Order: sequence, then structure tokens, then C-alpha cells
Amino acid sequence: MDRKTILYIHGMGGGGDSRIPSILGEHIDGVVVRTYSFDPGISERQISEWVEELSPALIIGESLGSLNAIRIAGIPHILVSPALNAPLYFGYLAWLAMIPGVSWILDLIYRPKEGDRQKIHFTYRVMRRYMEHRRNALKNSPRYGSRDCFFAFFGTRDHYRKSGIVSIRTYRKYFGDTFSMYPGSHFMEDDFVRTILVDKIRELIG
Repeated sequence: MDRKTILYIHGMGGGGDSRIPSILGEHIDGVVVRTYSFDPGISERQISEWVEELSPALIIGESLGSLNAIRIAGIPHILVSPALNAPLYFGYLAWLAMIPGVSWILDLIYRPKEGDRQKIHFTYRVMRRYMEHRRNALKNSPRYGSRDCFFAFFGTRDHYRKSGIVSIRTYRKYFGDTFSMYPGSHFMEDDFVRTILVDKIRELIG
């Protein structure tokens, strides 16, 4: 196939050396992943600049990164375990970050792996921004008139579905039945990346 750029938007704590885009790069040329800010007010500007620079043929958003992917209009989207309701949790629990020591504990719990990874820092301001981030993203959904192509993958053993952070019901509300289930976890296993995800990418970009 002709080389076309695919912009991969990693999930929380991911980055330039994330596993899924690394595997994709072994099978498909043109996969680009870059580390962006955890603050959605900053990440929106960063990713918009990358889209302008790269002119991608496809956007892939993983987990919390799916909201950043959805905000990009006019390009086909693939979403892997989209955590569409995570911003609601951030917003409603933002007050906790105002308690001395809580931000430090959260930062420690969700500390990313070593390497080119997103730096995570929970503050009231950042957590509250995620509410607006979600609203702006979902404006670019078929429910609100978007004609963009969307397709999502959900794992049958995704533990985040129990809390509602990942919700098929929410996805259906905004995007319809444009999704598929696979017998795996929230963190799409290597075999599924090499098969169903690669196949879907090739289907969408030709």
C-alpha cells in the first residue's frame, strides 16, 4: 500500500514508546505516536499542530486518548477501549486534589513506566478541564451531526467497564453500533493488535 500517515494518540501514561503503536509499526508504515501533555488544555493545541503538520489519513485513539482523537474532525477514527466517561470521574472528584497530599498519592499510584511517557500530575484545575474536554470531543460525534467515520474496539474482559469508565452504552449513545468486541482486556493484547486492529486500519486507509 502507499505510505499514509496514521497518528496514534496514546492513553493516560502512554507515550512515544507505547506498546500498541510499536507493534503496528512492524506491520504498517507511517504510524506516528508522540507524547503529549496530560493537561487537556495543552494537549488539544499540541495534537492540532501535529495534525496540521502530518495531514494524517487516519487517527487512532487509545483509552483516555480517544477523547483527543475524537476532537479531530474530518479524518477517519479508530478507537481502542475508549474511556469516554473517565473525564466525568476526574471532574466530579477534582475536589480531592485540593486536600494536602492527595495529588502526590495519585501521582504515585498512576506513575507511568520509565521512558518516553506522559508525565501525570493530578491538580484540581487539570481534572476539572477534563469535563469540558469531553463535551468538546463529543460534539464531533454522529449524535451531533458529525459525518466522520468512527469504529471502536472493546474487550470483553475490560475491567474498566465495571465502573463505567469504559461504557458500550455511552459509546452507542453518541456513535451508534460502529464497534466490535474482542475476547481481551482493556489493554489490547498483541495478537489482537496484529490481527483485528491491523485489518481494520488497512480497510480504512486502503
